Amino acid sequence: MYRALIHTLILLFGLCSTLAAQAIEVKASGVKAVRLWPSPEYSRITLELSEAASYKYFSLKNPERLVLDLEGVEPEGALLEIAAMVAPQDPQIASIRVAKNRPGVTRVVVELKTEIRPQVFTLKPMGDYGHRLVLDVYPTSLEAVEKQVEAAIGKADKASAEKQTEARSGKPAAKPEYVRLITVAIDAGHGGEDPGAKGANGSHEKDITLSIARRLKAQIDKQENMRAYLTRDGDYFIPLHDRVNKARRAQADLFVSIHADAFVKPHARGSSVFALSEKGATSAAAKWLARHENEADLIGGINIDVKDVYLKQTLIDLSQTAAIADSLRLGRAVLQEIGGINQLHKGQVEQAGFAVLKAPDIPSILVETAFISNPEEEKRLTDDAYQDSMAAAIVTGIKHYFDKNPPLARNKVASSL
Repeated sequence: MYRALIHTLILLFGLCSTLAAQAIEVKASGVKAVRLWPSPEYSRITLELSEAASYKYFSLKNPERLVLDLEGVEPEGALLEIAAMVAPQDPQIASIRVAKNRPGVTRVVVELKTEIRPQVFTLKPMGDYGHRLVLDVYPTSLEAVEKQVEAAIGKADKASAEKQTEARSGKPAAKPEYVRLITVAIDAGHGGEDPGAKGANGSHEKDITLSIARRLKAQIDKQENMRAYLTRDGDYFIPLHDRVNKARRAQADLFVSIHADAFVKPHARGSSVFALSEKGATSAAAKWLARHENEADLIGGINIDVKDVYLKQTLIDLSQTAAIADSLRLGRAVLQEIGGINQLHKGQVEQAGFAVLKAPDIPSILVETAFISNPEEEKRLTDDAYQDSMAAAIVTGIKHYFDKNPPLARNKVASSL
């Protein structure tokens, strides 16, 4: 009798263990986190999974919908939170619904505001992230992006015209500082899925760069005959090549990418300016930093199945050498000014293969405003006064550059790039 009871208990224990193991297995294939990143150009939905999961997707019309079926994933936990994340101002997404479609399959339905062209792809674990399933919802054409660029530039042009009218109303018009309106593309590094470096006190590089970029734009827009254009004006990810292409669509005369440096050791400090190198990096540190910054696409996540995402090398080579020479002149002018508000990490402009500086016909620099990995400099980076001073120094450097290198009539490489 006792033997039979013990045998029964063993069987029950084994059954419970099996059920527990199955429950753990189901849990392991669930969604750990969901993130939604709306932007004027596209909206991104990111599902972070404990392990890779099978999926299928398709589109439906009347109304426009994107449907995603997840196999082996239950409609619970973090996945159910995505419905509440949709913002009314999201340009592409109206709402999201999550429910069980059939045993073992959860369906995510994305209600859309417009006709879209989706990109759905997976990312392997990278940085702080595990397996990710990414849904990028793009409008069917570049019209939305073009409208955004035109609106931003039109607003700056209007402000510039108002400044000139105001000047003429009370006194003779001042002599224009430059022969034509100058456009400066300002690129706030990182964003969205890509937070950039993290400070010891919890600050994120993407937030600091956006704040400084906005201040820089405000100060440039106050200058006579100058306007600024932000490649991103919110917390969303833009691939490196898209930042370059946006600057070219805006017909930018200069490209300034804002970053906050990080290193493996907290004692590193100082501000730096970098330009592109056609050959090798000018130092081991510059090479390391370029490799680190170029990983933004891996962390932020791009669909590697999309063809022709990079500029055509043949046309780049035609004018890149001249652009780099101008970039070095611009970099030296800016470096001299930022040296007045912070210690310089290096006393000269360094060069390396930064992907974000590869515009073929636009002088381009990358400004590392300070080391976010240094606790003392992190405090400065999050200080409003320091951010304003950094922006002012960059503007002064840009003006000094144009004083010696006045802009000529536009002569751009074919816009089909």
